[in-house]
Amino acid sequence: MDGNAPDPKYWERMGLVAAVLKAVEGPIYLATHVDPDGDAIGSSLGLYRALKALGKDARWVADPPRFLRFLPKEEEYSDPVEKLPPGATLVALDSAEPSRVVGVPVEGFVINIDHHGTNPRFGHLAVVDPSKAATAQMVKDLIDLLGVEWTAEIATPVLTGILTDTGNFRFANTTPEVLKVAAELVGYGVKLAELTDRLQFRPPSYFRLMGQVLSTVAFHFGGLLVTAHLPEGAGGEEDSDDFVGLIRYVEGSVVSVFLRRREEGVKVSIRSRGGVSAQNIALRLGGGGHVPAAGATLKGVDLDRAYELVLEAVQEELKRAGYL
Repeated sequence: MDGNAPDPKYWERMGLVAAVLKAVEGPIYLATHVDPDGDAIGSSLGLYRALKALGKDARWVADPPRFLRFLPKEEEYSDPVEKLPPGATLVALDSAEPSRVVGVPVEGFVINIDHHGTNPRFGHLAVVDPSKAATAQMVKDLIDLLGVEWTAEIATPVLTGILTDTGNFRFANTTPEVLKVAAELVGYGVKLAELTDRLQFRPPSYFRLMGQVLSTVAFHFGGLLVTAHLPEGAGGEEDSDDFVGLIRYVEGSVVSVFLRRREEGVKVSIRSRGGVSAQNIALRLGGGGHVPAAGATLKGVDLDRAYELVLEAVQEELKRAGYL
């Protein structure tokens, strides 16, 4: 089966997840992936609030990046745990593989809800549908099946996940279906203009860092690939997630790659268009993700070696796609 194909049993599986969550009497932990983005935070927080509205013992374990910390309330955070209590259920959201889940061990009864084609369908119940624009879109369907009354408080993080994963409806995953879902969510009282504006807020340090990152921009393969990296000692690790999205708009490019050095290696963020698969590039580098957006972590290498590996992987993909 094509890992990127829609799940033909999507509604059947999602209905089963809803039935299980309704029946669960023990604690339900909601967790997502390391370095969470808007979809990770939005989908998990939205489902958490829906489960709380059902009277469930739900616990949200997440560490939002700075630009998303306006969404949760202080009392909604739960501390990470090393072991789940007996009878606990884990809902892993937007996590392409078990090793990506952070803050909670992947144990107990595991429900896996995700839209990454590279997801191995782990867990006791797995609903993975790469045709969905965001995991938050899937959570919208699940909350409908749970029969929870929609409020602006529940709808806002869910719409946040959709907005961020579609690039405010600019990316190719913006389908008529997801636009209809977004319209429904706005109808539940989400203040759309206020939300979209707030999602663009960045600290002053971000704009100072931007200048340093843009000084590293380089072009490869006749401009088909644009790269940049976080300079050594620049700091601002948390503020750097947006930069791959910034350089992707270089005219004539079909691939953009942003690299940043970490203790364990080099994190690589990839975006693509025009029939080029970021997913294929990431898989060659030991990572995963979507066709237009993916990533990997190159462990035990320095920045120079990471660039070499990236260029090799991109070159292979450009040849496959007929650009070279």
